[in-house]
Amino acid sequence: MSVTEDRVVRGGGLRRGVLLVVIAAAIVFAGLTAAGALAGALALAGFAVVAMAALVVLRGGAASAGASPASAASERSADPLRVLVAALPDPVIALDREGRVLALNDPARALTPALRQGDPVSLALRAPELIETVNRAFARGEPQRTQYSERVPHDRWFETFAVPVKYAAGAGTPDVVLLTFRDLTPLRRVEEMRADFVANASHELRTPLAALSGFIETLQGSARDDAKARERFLGIMQEQARRMARLIDDLLSLSRIELNAHRRPDVPVDLVPIVRQVIDGLQTLARDRGVTVSVAAAPDAITVLGDRDELVRLFENLVENALKYGAAGKRVDIKIALETSAGGEPEAIASVRDFGPGIAPEHLPRLTERFYRVDVRESRAQGGTGLGLALVKHILNRHRGRLSIDSTLGAGATFTVHLPTDEARPSQ
Repeated sequence: MSVTEDRVVRGGGLRRGVLLVVIAAAIVFAGLTAAGALAGALALAGFAVVAMAALVVLRGGAASAGASPASAASERSADPLRVLVAALPDPVIALDREGRVLALNDPARALTPALRQGDPVSLALRAPELIETVNRAFARGEPQRTQYSERVPHDRWFETFAVPVKYAAGAGTPDVVLLTFRDLTPLRRVEEMRADFVANASHELRTPLAALSGFIETLQGSARDDAKARERFLGIMQEQARRMARLIDDLLSLSRIELNAHRRPDVPVDLVPIVRQVIDGLQTLARDRGVTVSVAAAPDAITVLGDRDELVRLFENLVENALKYGAAGKRVDIKIALETSAGGEPEAIASVRDFGPGIAPEHLPRLTERFYRVDVRESRAQGGTGLGLALVKHILNRHRGRLSIDSTLGAGATFTVHLPTDEARPSQ
C-alpha cells in the first residue's frame, strides 16, 4: 500500500472513530436524561462539548495526515473514548465487559484516587451493589441505577448510573458501560438535619405540654378545691406556657431570617445605641442576678448596614446568655470598637465577656447548632430554648458577619461579633 493510500485509510478510520464517539455521546446523554440523572439543558450542553471536542480531533487528524509515522502513532494514542469521558462534568468511568477501566475523567480520579486505567473497578470501589449494577447493565442493555455508601474515611452517599454503549464498530451487544456518579452526601446531611430539627422541636414542645396537661387534670380532679395547690400549679403552668411561647417565637424568628438570608440589609445603623438599648432592657435581669454590666464604646458612631430589629435580637441573646450562665462572675464587660479584618477591610467588633465558669473546648464548635446545649438541665432551668446562638449565627450570616468564641474553664467566655462597616460596602 502506498503512503498516500495509507493516509486515506487512516483518515477514513479517524472519521469513523469520531463519528462513533458522537453517536455514543448522543446515546449516553439521552440515557442519562431519560434516567433523570441530567436535566435536558445540561445534557444538551454536555453533548455540545463532546461534539466540539470530536471536531477538534477530526481537524487535527486531517491536518496531520501527512505527518511522520511517529506523530501518527501519537495521534492514534488519543483514544476518542477518553476524549468523550474527559469532557463530561460529573465523575465518569468507562468499563469493559470484564469490569476493567477503559477511561476515567478528573472528577472520577478525585472520587477514587486509587483507581487506574486498566485496573478492575472492584479494586477501588468495593461496593457489591455497584458491581452488580454494571453487570446488570451489560446483561439487559439498559441504563441501571443504584445507590451505595462509603464509611471510610467518612460517611458519603452516592447515586450511580450505569449506561451501556455499543462502542466498537459492528458490536452486536453493548461492549462498554459508562458509570456516572452523583454525590448525595449534601442532600442526606440536610435531610438528617431536618429530621433532627423536627425531633428536637417536638421534644421541646412536648415537655411543657405534658406538664400543662398534667396540672390541668390535677386541678380538675383532686386539687379542685385546694386553693394553695391551685396557686402553686397555676404558677408552674404559666412558666411552662412562657417556655412554649419563647420556643415558638425563636422558631418563627429563625424561619423569617432564613427566608431573607439572600437579601443583605442596606440600611445604615449605629451599633452603640443598639447595644445600650439592649443593656437597658436587661437591667432587671442583671439586678436579679447581682451582675454588673460595663460598656466600653468608641465616642464616634460605629455604622454598619443592618436590620435594626435583628441586631437587637442578636445582642439580646448574647447579653442575656452572659447574665444567666456567667452570673457566678458577677460581671459582664461589653466592648464596641472599630478594627481591621484579616483582609484589610474595616469592621465593627462587639464583644460580650462574662467571668463565669467558662465552656469546655469540645463544646465550642457546636454552640451555634440548633438545640445544642452544654448543660441541658441548666439551660432549661434558665428558660433557654437551645436556639439563641443559632439565631445569632443566622443573623450574622445575613449581615455577612461572623461570630468568634473564646473560653477558658474557670475564666469565663467571650463572644465577639464581627460586622463589616458601612464604609466596607461593595462599590456599585
